[in-house]
Amino acid sequence: GSLVAAVLAHSGRLDKEDLGTRIGRLSRRGEVCNMINKKYNEFLPSMQSAEELVAQVEGLTSSIDLLKAGIENEVQRDLNVAVAEFTELKQQLERDSLVLSVLKKLQEFDVAIKEYNTALLEKKYVTAAQQLEKARSSLKALECRKGFELKILRALSTELTVQTQNILYHLGEEWQKLAVWKLPPSKDSSSLESVLHSELHLHTVPTKEEEVASPPVASVLQAFAVLGELQAKLKIFGQLLLKYILKPLVSYPSLQPLTEEQSDVFILRFQSKRPGSDHCSPVEVFEKIKLVFEVLHKYLLNVPLEQPVGQAEEDRLTLAELLGAMIWEELSDCLIQNCLVDSIPTKSSKLEQYIEVIKSTEEFEKALKEMKFLKGDMTDLLKYARNVNSHFANKKCQEVIVAARNLMTSEIHNTVKITPDSCIALPKLPDLRAGDHLSTQRASEHLHAGVVTLEAEPKLSQYTFALPTCRISASVQQLMELAYQTLLEATASTDQCCLQLFYSVRNIFQLFYDVVPTYHRESLQKFPQLAAIHHNNCMYIAHHLLTLGHQFHYHLTNVLCQGAATFVDMVPGFRRLGMECFLAQMRVQKGEILERLSSARNFSNMDDEENYSAANKAIRQVLHQLKRLGKVWQDVLPVNVYCKAMGTLLNTALSEIATRIAALEDISAEDADRLYSLCRTMVEEGPQVFTPLPEDDRNKKYQEEVPVYVHKWMTFKELMIILQANLQEIVDQWADGKGPLAAEFSAAEVKSLIRALFQNTERRAAALAKIK
Repeated sequence: GSLVAAVLAHSGRLDKEDLGTRIGRLSRRGEVCNMINKKYNEFLPSMQSAEELVAQVEGLTSSIDLLKAGIENEVQRDLNVAVAEFTELKQQLERDSLVLSVLKKLQEFDVAIKEYNTALLEKKYVTAAQQLEKARSSLKALECRKGFELKILRALSTELTVQTQNILYHLGEEWQKLAVWKLPPSKDSSSLESVLHSELHLHTVPTKEEEVASPPVASVLQAFAVLGELQAKLKIFGQLLLKYILKPLVSYPSLQPLTEEQSDVFILRFQSKRPGSDHCSPVEVFEKIKLVFEVLHKYLLNVPLEQPVGQAEEDRLTLAELLGAMIWEELSDCLIQNCLVDSIPTKSSKLEQYIEVIKSTEEFEKALKEMKFLKGDMTDLLKYARNVNSHFANKKCQEVIVAARNLMTSEIHNTVKITPDSCIALPKLPDLRAGDHLSTQRASEHLHAGVVTLEAEPKLSQYTFALPTCRISASVQQLMELAYQTLLEATASTDQCCLQLFYSVRNIFQLFYDVVPTYHRESLQKFPQLAAIHHNNCMYIAHHLLTLGHQFHYHLTNVLCQGAATFVDMVPGFRRLGMECFLAQMRVQKGEILERLSSARNFSNMDDEENYSAANKAIRQVLHQLKRLGKVWQDVLPVNVYCKAMGTLLNTALSEIATRIAALEDISAEDADRLYSLCRTMVEEGPQVFTPLPEDDRNKKYQEEVPVYVHKWMTFKELMIILQANLQEIVDQWADGKGPLAAEFSAAEVKSLIRALFQNTERRAAALAKIK
């Protein structure tokens, strides 16, 4: 009420009509003030509590600041002093520990050296070597410490080197006493004489008195192993063993090892016996080498090396294994190259006997494995022996190719005569494997037996497909026999071997095709007889190649039976090879004939003695050349080839003479007589060059058939008629283009000859008019 009155008094300017409204508003504001007072009364205790907390925090902060200041001023200083003292003590401890470890290693080195010296004086070489290795280990530990170097280490290293060389010297002396080599003085250690003077003395059999004093071989070799020098010593020993004992036993069949055991030494030496063959049997070689290894195993190498930590007792490495690993590869190669290679059979029939060699190889390796010279299941030696079929095929193929090449490079002029009755001496092939083929054949025979034949079956001559009589090189006949024998060998071989042998035969003929024309090129170009023989050789080979594959078709492996076993594809090449060589020789001979006829001065002015003499000389030289060729080719070329060749060459001469005479523009009567005389010489003596057979009386047949082989023969005879005939006779020979003259010469050629032979008269003009 007082609040309201105050408001009213304060606002005396308010109108009466607004008083009620304003009183209402003031009433509501009073309610709000009451609510505020209530909230204030509730908040006041919380505020007072917060103020108390603030006061406590400020007091705690002051205490912390005081404590921090105390730590920084007093405790931190004491802590830094303690840490510095701790670090210094730690470093001192490390230095002391390092000095202690170094002193300990120095003590170990000193103890090891002292024990080494003691053991060495007592000849306990293994113990001495072990102590020396301990000293070496201690010295390495000292040298590996970085930042810690002592001058004494250099002295210790020098001392260790000296002591190492000292013990190696003593061990070397002992080793030289244990294994003594007595070698020949000559430098040529590969000869049989020098090998016979080689001996190995093993002083590894101590007597009872010396058993304690003398160090056993195990002590010496194990000491070498501890020092890491065993590999070098065994390598030298292994090389001497290979050079003077093992390899000579393989190379010389007559060499036999002799063993002799005495009271304190075992001696291995050699003796020589008369060898049964040039090559030693693998069985014998294996026995000899096995004896040597047994001696070495018993008296020298049956020594186990020091057992490494963690290795089982049965896995200890022996010296035999170590030596075997060093020399086996070289020994194995020697056995293969100088023994097993030579023992591979060259005939499939002997392959079964090779089982003994395989068995002997297995037993040999088994014995070496028992003596621990070898380890593993399979070695190259046994693999080679078991792979005999492949090696047989390779060896056989190599022998075939080498033999074939030797035949191809031999002399061609050594010949043999081939007749239609000649055949390759081929053994009987085995029966066919196809039973159905035989049954079909028998059924066919029964069928023919029950049928009456109404007409005679046509039969060919037995010589229809035969090679005509001629001469071929003996080497080529041997080459063909080699091919037949190789294919026969293939029929009895394994499939793989059969394939290799078959293609080796093909390689023989391919080699002939490539080698012979090159190797004998100069001789084939220079000598007509050799060219003819080479022609026959090629035709002979081609003749056999036609049926060679068919003869063996059903006897080879299935792969070849399917059509691959053929040589027919090589036939055209061989025929071409023979023909090209002979045709080249024919071109040479033709060139010589034409060159000789070129000196005849074109057969002009024969009334001049010099011209006639030159022409006559040229004719004689041509006939001499043809007769010489006839003698060279006689009984070499087949008769038909001989006649064709000689006919071709004689035809060349006649054609050249006829062409030159027909080209003359003026032929006097005397010229015509002399030309006729020259032509008559060719006609009379020309047929005499046809002497293909050594028997003169049998050559008359071929001399009478000259027109068959010489195409220009009738032309030449017509030319001779013209040279002696008058105009009317020439016209009669022409017979309006139907006579024999017209068959050989053209109208222009006849007219040219008439103009050259006869003077220009009315009779000549009339004769020329009839030649058309």
